[in-house]
Amino acid sequence: MLEPSHNDDLPPIPGKRYFTIGEVSELCAVKPHVLRYWEQEFPQLSPVKRAGNRRYYQRQDVLMIRQIRALLYEQGFTIGGARQRLSSEDARDDSTQYHQLIRQMITELEEVLLVLRKTA
Repeated sequence: MLEPSHNDDLPPIPGKRYFTIGEVSELCAVKPHVLRYWEQEFPQLSPVKRAGNRRYYQRQDVLMIRQIRALLYEQGFTIGGARQRLSSEDARDDSTQYHQLIRQMITELEEVLLVLRKTA
């Protein structure tokens, strides 16, 4: 079973396709310069770059950043240790990422339920 993490305190990820570095910074409680550094250190992180070298992150990138954040800040891994852990987990299903996604979907469904109750 997964240990409870501080990722529970992070805001839900909005249901949109792309996020700016500022949005991801807020969603993951990590400063933009840290995100840019992590892109160099973790090959799994590769946001889409558009005109002017602007970064656009997708939902799976945000989930990956939250996972990296948990490994580094909550579980005490070094950058190298976290990189190794993530690359070894790439070979099998990543339960932490699925756990985050399920939690996100539950939050979104609860919000929909509230809206439906208000309109009923």
